[in-house]
Amino acid sequence: MSGTPEGTFEVLRTQLREAAATFADGPGALEGILLGMVDDVDRAVREPLEVFPVCHHSPASAVAMARRLREKQPKVVYLELCEDMAPLLTELRNCRLPVAVQAYATDVDGFPADWAPLSVVAPITEASAEYQAIAYALDTPGVELVLVDRSSDHVFQWDARAEQPVSPDDPEAPPAEEEAALHGDAVGVEIGDLRPRFAELEEHLLRHGRVRHWSEWWHQYVELPLGDADHDTYRQVMFLIGSLFRRLAPGDPHRMRVDEDRERHMWTRMREHLAVTGTDPADCLYVCGAFHAASDVEEFGVHGAGTFEISPRSGTRWLHGLIPSSHTAIEAQFGLASGSVSIAATLWAKNLKRTRVKPYRLTGQAGTKKTTPGRTTPGTTPPPAPQAPTADQLTGFLRRPPVLDQLDEAELLGWSVDIVRAARRSGYLASTADAIAVFQTSILLAGMRDRAKPTPYDFQDAAVTCIEKDAVPGRRDVRRLVEIMMGGDRIGQVGYDALPPLARDVHDRLAPLNLKLQQRSVQRALLDIAGRPELEACSDVLWMLRYLMPRGAARPIMGERQLGERPIQESWDLALGTHQRALIELGYEGVGIEQVLEQRLRRRAYGPQATAAVVLEAVEDATLYLRSRRLADELGAHALDVLAGERSADGAPEVLRRVRRLLAHYRTSEPALPSWIESFVKTGYAHYCTLLPMAFADEDATVRQVGAMLGFLFSMEGLALSLGCDRTQLELAVMQSHPQEPSKVALLWAAQVQLGRLSREELRARCDELLGSPLLLPAYPRYLSGFVHALEPVPALADFVVEAVSNAFGRLPDPVLLPWLPTLITTLRSGGADLAPLLIREAGRIFPGRLAALDEWVPPWREPSGAPRGGRTVRAGASRGVALPAAHPATCDAVATLLGWDGAWQPETAGPEGATLLARHPETAAALEVLLATARPLPGR
Repeated sequence: MSGTPEGTFEVLRTQLREAAATFADGPGALEGILLGMVDDVDRAVREPLEVFPVCHHSPASAVAMARRLREKQPKVVYLELCEDMAPLLTELRNCRLPVAVQAYATDVDGFPADWAPLSVVAPITEASAEYQAIAYALDTPGVELVLVDRSSDHVFQWDARAEQPVSPDDPEAPPAEEEAALHGDAVGVEIGDLRPRFAELEEHLLRHGRVRHWSEWWHQYVELPLGDADHDTYRQVMFLIGSLFRRLAPGDPHRMRVDEDRERHMWTRMREHLAVTGTDPADCLYVCGAFHAASDVEEFGVHGAGTFEISPRSGTRWLHGLIPSSHTAIEAQFGLASGSVSIAATLWAKNLKRTRVKPYRLTGQAGTKKTTPGRTTPGTTPPPAPQAPTADQLTGFLRRPPVLDQLDEAELLGWSVDIVRAARRSGYLASTADAIAVFQTSILLAGMRDRAKPTPYDFQDAAVTCIEKDAVPGRRDVRRLVEIMMGGDRIGQVGYDALPPLARDVHDRLAPLNLKLQQRSVQRALLDIAGRPELEACSDVLWMLRYLMPRGAARPIMGERQLGERPIQESWDLALGTHQRALIELGYEGVGIEQVLEQRLRRRAYGPQATAAVVLEAVEDATLYLRSRRLADELGAHALDVLAGERSADGAPEVLRRVRRLLAHYRTSEPALPSWIESFVKTGYAHYCTLLPMAFADEDATVRQVGAMLGFLFSMEGLALSLGCDRTQLELAVMQSHPQEPSKVALLWAAQVQLGRLSREELRARCDELLGSPLLLPAYPRYLSGFVHALEPVPALADFVVEAVSNAFGRLPDPVLLPWLPTLITTLRSGGADLAPLLIREAGRIFPGRLAALDEWVPPWREPSGAPRGGRTVRAGASRGVALPAAHPATCDAVATLLGWDGAWQPETAGPEGATLLARHPETAAALEVLLATARPLPGR
């Protein structure tokens, strides 16, 4: 195009000036807006470098782009897309559209830390003008594709992070489906963002257009009229629409400033490229959104007057890749009506068939036909002849009445039959009468909205009205069924060759499973590790994927991974194809899955909110999934520092549980304990001894947390004393503890029993005193709660806890007992679930095993001293002595001979019950009593 003569749009200017004077009662703002729009169109049309305005995912734009590329055959294509995404475009041929080009950054430098991770995506579908330009440029020899939009780094430098939330009542609210989250929380970069930013204007267009949402208005009043328009008419109309939305966009001034900076950036990059390469602007094509095509910035055009200084990028390291996308994800991210992208894809196929335009597709792309040898490629087509100056096509287009498409009864009838068939499969009681009703209602709705041919949106409303009655019987409603019938939610896929190294490595390591991991379906993997030991490597990968990826990507059905155990058989449900985006983003964090897992564990352990329990969990995960002794030792040493800095008992239960598990693992699998865990036990012993008095007095510390502290001290006492700790520190801590809360008082009593400072008889007397005091009786259940939690540090008190609970049930009055029962049950379920089996086992040992013996059963704590304990009835006439040596005297004689004892057997007498050795030699028993009373306990006792 050589340009347009001056005064091309003078006729249109005159008509708009007269219209402004008529409707606005004289010149004013309306005249300035209308004439300014014509000036924008005139300036864009006369630009030597051809500007091609588009709307993203618009079939009309895609058809016009394909037609123009074959006519003009430009040598350079400038595309409005982030300039740092250019190397990825060649990988599109290894993907099945739609996919999204992504820039990703986990470690930010120059941005707030809470923004991380940063993500920018640009979705690409086949029915989009930019894909046509990309396919033409990449497959045509001698054509250069240049991306001129701001970089991904500048997206966050210029744009505000805050976005307006979508109202749940908004008809264009994104559907809450899995496919809608394929882009995550990424910032979307869209070519041709054509939507009014003036709310009153959009409301006016929707009301007078008799449509429900913007996508339907665009389909009816832009897509259909421009589907058959020639090149000049298409450009001028799109310039006019972009200028209208630009001049009626009061909106956020920050957003307007960002848009202008983007336009300055793009024209600066194009002029730089033209100056360096010396390309003739007439051989170039600039593809951008219509909003930016009608720009009034000084830098506009190859002869622009302004100069724009592009700021340097930040220190953030950006990674780039391709992620799968879908129609639903595009609609959700860019605020389009549900099903609009699928309808656009269907309209794109119809436009190609009607106009017979041959679209561009990347060679080798999935779903494309192979090129037959001998066909003429676009690069060998003879160059086009110079075109005549462009005439004013806009005036005729605006004055021409809308062309009403004739009713296609066959198409509408097919839609009606298909939706009834789909509704019946989904559980609706639909029949042939409903198909007829949908057919007639669609025609009726189209007539009420001034159109002869029902659009897919009219048909959707008619189907909902006629089929969906009171409730939705299945998982999908009728509106969703229509969207599926019109084309469905097409989900893209990134090919193996376009995956990052980590994702390819995962697929290679899982190859022995013989599964099609690229498919978007759940697949069952059966691992017989005992029969095929090579599958253990696959098991390791699957457990790491379960840890790193979202739930559902790798879900174990049978088998578990525990410390010190080797897998035998496992069963998994895998959906890696469904969660391909998450797997690709793992590749941005490292080159191997082990490296990513190690980084995650380090990040979690060294985070600002990390506690000793969190670090110990990281140690356990490093041992469990990575089997890395080096990383476990490093994180364990860090856990020691974190524990020393804690000043509360909040994490004591989790610390106790994980330390016990790690100790059991190291004692059974290692010849010696790691040095870090010995230091952890030694430091933890002194640390919890110091915190114990404050924890007993602190109202915020729960009895479970204090019990866990005592559990650590008592269970780790043997190891701590062998490492040099002093038990006097624990005794002083218990002596300095003075709790007021009844449950903590009971816990303190249990600790005193364990230390030998309180006998069981004294403890039983204190409980009897509580039951006998009317003032303390209501608090007795709280004491029992403390005794239950005391089983953690002092499990030997299980029989006493059973006794205390039994006395409570036997002596507490119903007004006290009944309200306490729910508290006891909830306490055992929430904080004492691991203690309940101990109580049940002890109660089974004490109580009689048969119901008939219950009437004659006497509790052991009520039997007189000397009576048999244990709760079991002794059979009359049973032998009271030791019968085994008398039955087999030869064995005893052999042992006596071995020990050098020559003695004779004494005759069996019905003497007193029990051992007679103590009565014969009382001096030994007395000396032993003195020794035990004065000696210090041995380590580990």
